[in-house]
Amino acid sequence: MAPAAARQGGSLCRTACRQLLFGLLVLSLFCEACKKVTFNVPSKLEAGTLVGRVNLRECLKSAEHISSSDPDFRILEDGSVYTTNIISLSSEEKTFTILLKDIQRHEEKKIHVNLLAHQEKTHKTRHTRDTVLRRTKRRWAPIPSSMMENSLGPFPMQIQQVQSDTAQNYTIYYSASGPGIDKDPKGLFYIERETGNIFATGPVDREQYPSFKIICFATTADGYSPEKPLLHTIRIEDDNDNAPCFTQDLFEFVVPEHCKPGTVVGKVIAEDRDEPYTLHTTLRYQIVSEQPPLPKMFSVHRESGVITTLTSQLDREIIDKHIVLIEVRDMAGQPFGLCNTGTVVINVGDINDHAPYCGHSSYETKVQENQVNVEIMRIPCLDKDEPNSPAWNCRFSIVKGNEDNHFAITTDGRTNEGVLCVVKGLDYETANLRILEITVVNEIPYAVVPYSSALPQGICTVRVIVLDVDEGPVFKPCLLNIRIDGCRTVGTVVGKYLAEDPETGNSEGISYQIAPGQCSWITIDENSGELRTTTLFDKDMAVRQCNITVLAIDRSGKTGTGTVLATVDACIRYYPILTPRDFIICRDRKPVCITAVNPNEYPYSEPFRFDISDRSVGSGWQTTQHDAKSMYLSPKNGIPFGIYTLPISVRDNAGRQGTSVVKVNYCDCITPSDCGVFRQIVPAVTLGVWAILAMILGSLLLLLILITLCGCYGTGAVSKHVTDDLANQNLIISNTEAPGEEVMDPNIIPLQPATVNSCDQGVGIGTIRHEVKTGVQSFEMSKGGHQTVESVRGYGKSTMEQGRYSCSEWQNFMHSRLGEKVYMCRQDEENKHSEDYVLPYNYEGRGSLAGSVGCCSDQQEEEVLDFLDQLEPKFRTLAETCVKR
Repeated sequence: MAPAAARQGGSLCRTACRQLLFGLLVLSLFCEACKKVTFNVPSKLEAGTLVGRVNLRECLKSAEHISSSDPDFRILEDGSVYTTNIISLSSEEKTFTILLKDIQRHEEKKIHVNLLAHQEKTHKTRHTRDTVLRRTKRRWAPIPSSMMENSLGPFPMQIQQVQSDTAQNYTIYYSASGPGIDKDPKGLFYIERETGNIFATGPVDREQYPSFKIICFATTADGYSPEKPLLHTIRIEDDNDNAPCFTQDLFEFVVPEHCKPGTVVGKVIAEDRDEPYTLHTTLRYQIVSEQPPLPKMFSVHRESGVITTLTSQLDREIIDKHIVLIEVRDMAGQPFGLCNTGTVVINVGDINDHAPYCGHSSYETKVQENQVNVEIMRIPCLDKDEPNSPAWNCRFSIVKGNEDNHFAITTDGRTNEGVLCVVKGLDYETANLRILEITVVNEIPYAVVPYSSALPQGICTVRVIVLDVDEGPVFKPCLLNIRIDGCRTVGTVVGKYLAEDPETGNSEGISYQIAPGQCSWITIDENSGELRTTTLFDKDMAVRQCNITVLAIDRSGKTGTGTVLATVDACIRYYPILTPRDFIICRDRKPVCITAVNPNEYPYSEPFRFDISDRSVGSGWQTTQHDAKSMYLSPKNGIPFGIYTLPISVRDNAGRQGTSVVKVNYCDCITPSDCGVFRQIVPAVTLGVWAILAMILGSLLLLLILITLCGCYGTGAVSKHVTDDLANQNLIISNTEAPGEEVMDPNIIPLQPATVNSCDQGVGIGTIRHEVKTGVQSFEMSKGGHQTVESVRGYGKSTMEQGRYSCSEWQNFMHSRLGEKVYMCRQDEENKHSEDYVLPYNYEGRGSLAGSVGCCSDQQEEEVLDFLDQLEPKFRTLAETCVKR
């Protein structure tokens, strides 16, 4: 035993020496910063093992970057050194460096760490140590401990023990940190340093601290931690020390009256502070009492707290409020559970289950005629529903007897009465009694309840007696609109404005006058009421208006007033007219388009409105508006063929009207050309007076030329000169497009067809032909297919010679003017200012005399005058005979 004891004593001595050496090394570490640090560690270290702590601040106070030269080690900010992998120290020593950097100050320091492995004497001891280390995790991590809430002790009371198996090899000291130990609430728990027993110092309220999480440490005397810090949980077991409570002191709900059974009224909610999902917080509800107690009206769901109705007999008019006392109990409603009560107020909501009605079925009132905006009576409205609610507020309506809107009825919101008023004056002479039928309803529809009968009707009858009052004259209408043409002269009648006596209905004995201070455009006749102009309006005046007040006075001196709105239009001289006015319609009754023109500007312009002013004449005709300026005219079925004269009125946009007479030849034809000279859409050809005169003038000129030829080349005298010119008596016809040499001979008269054009449309209406035969000279004029032949036979020799001389020179002069235009200026029927000119020489290249007629413009008239000025005096007399009349 002695050697064994000696060996044991030696072992203890060596252990003490090593501990002393380790303590000295640690002390050297903290005292001599930035120098070599040595740790004694086992030969095998698991990953995540705390090797030791190094005082980094002593070496570098503000180290921003901390790193290890050996990746198997990790350095924390507090200086703790942990392994990152499993490390086996094959040799007895391992060295690495901790690098510290201060980036801002540009400082860098190093700490050298030296690890020394423990050397065991035998393999058996190391094997035993390894076994102990493997069992450490199981004993160092006990299950969470628990403590009963509100425990009565005795205290201190042990609740758990933590131990480390490394205590077999080392002297282990235990410590703990966390809430309940060194953090708030401090002092509730502590741990024994040598044994690891955890004690509670007093009772704990779970509702305040349901659990505590503390950290336990196991270290040797020299600061080595063979175990990882242990997170240990202390759970506080719940005690049913809290009774459930309602979330509100008073619950208040509203449910409509006469609702169906099972209608949800509301939901009560209670809470329990004990641990959820346990019997301590399993709540059940029940109704303790109701006021009034009978009959039972409500029920509550035991688990959810939802209140519903049991019956449909809730009636607000009988009981408008119910008070229900409800109990809530934990422990699933067991008798030993804790309980509490709450009050619920259930208000019965009103529905419109009572229809409104009037106090009486009929009423009677009186009102004077012509009174306006006066209250004539009030009708009470009775209703049993809740006052000032939509089911109580009444709305009145006049359903019969107020078709002319003389009455109006409203509701007085304070008294709920119907206020009947007259809003338009009543006339005793028209009706002295008015009977009104009035109904009353609520703002919301009537609700049919189980015990109700048919829908009642709130209806009453009001007899309104109209009292007679002696009235003054009344104008009809009250406002008279008149339009005055600005071209009117003084004294023109522009209208008539009369008033009537309401008692007699006539205008006898009523005089008229215009109230003072009115505009002086018109005056009114004292007896007849005629309105006349009193001033001559400015022709350039724009449209103006004026309101004129007119007074009517009866024999008794009572007066009535009326208003005349006078509008003076601008002086417009032109009225819309139709052009053209002559048309042909064939048997197919194809409509003709009639167009209106008006030189005026807006508003005295289009759109035009057309109408046949004499309906007796136009009854067989149909008009259809085409566009803003024209219409279609067509005959109706059944009217006979013939010529019709239709007066058509055309009204412009301002209402000014002009009338034009249209002649329509309704003809039994296929084409309009078969029925004479009436116009259709494009006017047909007509032969004017000036055209006929132009034809006669041309015939006379040809006759003069023929006489000259007969005098020069006749057979009455035979001479050598005549023999030489005998061949010149023959007319040489040229078929060339331009005159040949024969035609240019001054002894030959150029003949060519003459075409006369209408002044309006430029359509040819006739031709002039000239034929020359041996021994006989004939002149033939054709017009519209009718021919007239005149023959002129030989004259004396002297006449012939004179005619020949004049004819030759005239021809030579006119040959230079072949092809010039021929003008005809037609006399203007309205303006009467133009003269008529005809130039009957227009060479067409066919060897015949031709003339064309057209309307002269100012430029064309100047051309004619220039032509006359160019004539030599010896031709002017002859030319003016043919040219100007």
